[in-house]
Amino acid sequence: MRLHVVADATDREGGYVVERLVQRGGEIVWLDRDALPGFNDLDDPALVLLLGSHKAAHDPRWSDAVARESALVRASLRAEVPVMAICYGVQLLARALGGTSYRADDPELGWKRVDTVDPVLCPEGPWAQLHSDVFVPPPTSRVLGTSWYGPQCIVDDSLGGRAIGWQFHPEVTTDTFARWVEESDDTIRAAGADPRELVRQAMANASRSRNAAAELTDAALAYLAVDLPPA
Repeated sequence: MRLHVVADATDREGGYVVERLVQRGGEIVWLDRDALPGFNDLDDPALVLLLGSHKAAHDPRWSDAVARESALVRASLRAEVPVMAICYGVQLLARALGGTSYRADDPELGWKRVDTVDPVLCPEGPWAQLHSDVFVPPPTSRVLGTSWYGPQCIVDDSLGGRAIGWQFHPEVTTDTFARWVEESDDTIRAAGADPRELVRQAMANASRSRNAAAELTDAALAYLAVDLPPA
């Protein structure tokens, strides 16, 4: 089954989530979000996964790319191809379905627990957070998880296909998180946080992160009715 993964060309960090999709027998097809094909050009998609990005969905500089990706999301769901989304991906998903996103006053950083009404599709964590934007869910979505910062998980089936998205990062590995922290050093320090402490948190959670991501991916696949064989 072909699983189409939308990512920045320079940052294809699917981590533990993509690892689990491959373990379940999925064939990964990478799509550059700056040069997206139309939905009709996808090769028999069984799932569309939207990964994170260094971009901001609300930034006018990326409006054309956001419009193309939003159109792909809507076309996928209308064709009953499910959509899974992470961080920037869920902000894009929200916008595609009638919600919005915006820059927050302060970033959300480190391993944080979330408040949940569905511990299967949105376990309380703790989960990795490293973002400065907040999304507003569309009126058709159900919010399954929140933090003091904003929504953390939504599901939506308003266009005929099912979608799920998380603001946190279930996919991120320790090495990738450490690299993101290094790249975001100025933002992190400006927020009064210690980059070394964030990396320490990543290392402390390393032993559970892969298993937690695998369990969450399995739960999402079941919800989305993506019929991959058990790992």
